[in-house]
Amino acid sequence: MEKRNSETLHILKERNKLSSRLFFEGLLVGGIAGFIAIVYRLLLTNAESLYFTIASFVKGNIFYIILWLIGLGILGFIISLFLKYEPYISGSGIPQVEAEVQGQIDQCWYKVLCAKIVAGTLCIVGGLSLGREGPSIQLGAMVGKAVSRFFKRIKTEERFLLTCGAAAGLSAAFNAPLAGIMFALEEVHKNFSTSALVSVMCASITGDFLSRNVFGLSPSLHFTMDYALPLYDYGWLLILGVATGLLGAFYNKMTMTSLHLYDRIPCLKSHQKVIIPLLISGILGLYIPQVIGGGHVLVSYLNSENVVLSTLVILLIVKFIFSLLSFGSGAPGGIFFPLLILGSLIGAIFGKLAIMLGVPEIYFMNFIIFAMAGFFAGIVRAPITGIVLIAEMCGTLKLMLPIAAVSFIAYIVANSIGSEPIYESLLHRLTKNKTQTDYVENKELISFVVSLGSLAVNQTVASLKLPPRCLLVSIMRGKREIIPHGDTQFYVGDQVIIIVDKYRIEESKAKLAEIFTFS
Repeated sequence: MEKRNSETLHILKERNKLSSRLFFEGLLVGGIAGFIAIVYRLLLTNAESLYFTIASFVKGNIFYIILWLIGLGILGFIISLFLKYEPYISGSGIPQVEAEVQGQIDQCWYKVLCAKIVAGTLCIVGGLSLGREGPSIQLGAMVGKAVSRFFKRIKTEERFLLTCGAAAGLSAAFNAPLAGIMFALEEVHKNFSTSALVSVMCASITGDFLSRNVFGLSPSLHFTMDYALPLYDYGWLLILGVATGLLGAFYNKMTMTSLHLYDRIPCLKSHQKVIIPLLISGILGLYIPQVIGGGHVLVSYLNSENVVLSTLVILLIVKFIFSLLSFGSGAPGGIFFPLLILGSLIGAIFGKLAIMLGVPEIYFMNFIIFAMAGFFAGIVRAPITGIVLIAEMCGTLKLMLPIAAVSFIAYIVANSIGSEPIYESLLHRLTKNKTQTDYVENKELISFVVSLGSLAVNQTVASLKLPPRCLLVSIMRGKREIIPHGDTQFYVGDQVIIIVDKYRIEESKAKLAEIFTFS
């Protein structure tokens, strides 16, 4: 009992320093995570160029093609060694970060950093249809963990720093600081507390600043658009939103199916299955090179004037299947950018059909941008992040209204048919056979903001039944801190600070959310 009380006092003492420290630690994590994300981005850019150089050299020579395929098999074997050395580098890395924040896994930060960078680069050398954004988020989060361990911070603070690193990684990968902030808070941290917002903003802006100094100020995904879709044509947005919502749900279903199918392959161990898409890549690179890599070649094609409907359909089908094969193998790489490229192809096909039905051709590029946002919302189920991300990546805010409309329609459609968000599905798959990580610290601070319409509004502390083993320690009302008593009332906007047992944090958070939030 005495040990438990001293642990609680230690956490409360550290909390008093938390707000002042997080600003500077956010800058530090953002700087280091941004630097690593920049290095990773440069490596992948050169790796993709190397693939196309080799593919163009061997094309037409059967002997060189055979050597090329053997080389890709050897490359797959090398990647499999990294996957065996550190299994947590598999996939995009976002579910791993979410599981780490929830306390369900405990990654070795230096093993993940080294193995993910090398293996992720080798996957792009092999031409797999994977993105850099998910891995950049995981790498950034591991930087946050490294900083936390170096300064011996409490678990509550480490969770903030993991989120800071994730934001900086996405910001540097996409040149999209606002999207980095929104994704880290909406998808990873799942909390918009003041402490989280300030530290994550510092980290994300720092990462973006460093990235722009290397890659310039231009958007990372550029589509030339001269005319915005007029209001009288907004009826098309409803159809596009429904289509992208359904296709997003289909993508999620097929992604999980591909993972299950790979599990059934008996002749290869789980870390060796990356060899399969690498060999397929060797063939595709010779005949349909546009589907190779994240999709930057396809962006150039969509910006050209020679876009043909039949070609778009073929590219969508092949890119879709190859992306599933690449990610389903467990290769170290993300789905973030490939899914945006798939969304752009869906938008291009939809735009061509709309033009056939009377929409002026000058609005073709609008549908590409809208579909990317809708497809993202249908898959990830983080519509606010998607709206901000597409607006930042395209370098314009004048399409915010139609982007938001398509995103929310796609979000509602995908939800209404019972499709689970992709990162939740991947998180469940990652943690289904794992137990909560046992940390030295058995308690953690969490906070909630009392929402309008929640059960807590105008209620007293004594009248609310908090979950067992939860201790309400403070209420922040504006800048004033209130020590709660039985007759203390909760008001809208109050920030409540609660200590919970670490081993049951997710259960406690769910029950507390029912009390203090309204959804």
